Amino acid sequence: MGMAKEFKEFAMKGNVVDLAVGVIIGAAFGKIVTSMIDDLIMPVVGKVLGNADFSNMYIALSDKIVQVNGQWPALVDAKKIGPVFAYGNFITVLINFIILALIIFLMIKAMNNMRKKEAAAPAPTPGPTPDQKLLAEIRDALVRRP
Repeated sequence: MGMAKEFKEFAMKGNVVDLAVGVIIGAAFGKIVTSMIDDLIMPVVGKVLGNADFSNMYIALSDKIVQVNGQWPALVDAKKIGPVFAYGNFITVLINFIILALIIFLMIKAMNNMRKKEAAAPAPTPGPTPDQKLLAEIRDALVRRP
């Protein structure tokens, strides 16, 4: 029973719960970024590069993979025929990573700026009250006495 109690205490600590929430939000955020890359950015990049479809970009490493009617087979079909150097998906994943890293950088930069503003604006300290001024004068007068 002791180990179960220790595990419960461990699992209910704030850091573990925060980590769990972070992982869940991170997974959802990853899906959003993946959709943004796949559905919004890559089609534009492909269009700019002449209707390139990154998912089907590869280099055939087998003589069995040949063009049919001036077209290379789709990547899925080419993999069935022989080995291929499929670099198109890597390009997509690399762009995904760069955008995700940029978004995280911008979020952390914004959070740090908010923290700096909070830390830079300390509460103004009021000057001495009339009573404090009078007490300071009395103290100073007592110090001057021989």
